[in-house]
Amino acid sequence: MLRTVSVGSCVSVQGIQVGELADGKIIVRVDERNFVGYPVLPVRRN
Repeated sequence: MLRTVSVGSCVSVQGIQVGELADGKIIVRVDERNFVGYPVLPVRRN
């Protein structure tokens, strides 16, 4: 599943989710690299 994670105050990365950590962070893969960060929640529109 394609997910977006925040890896810094102004940096986000979008990639395929490959794992989850106990502290709520997720791991996403982009090409050959893995990034760890907090998931960016989708905006719900009414």
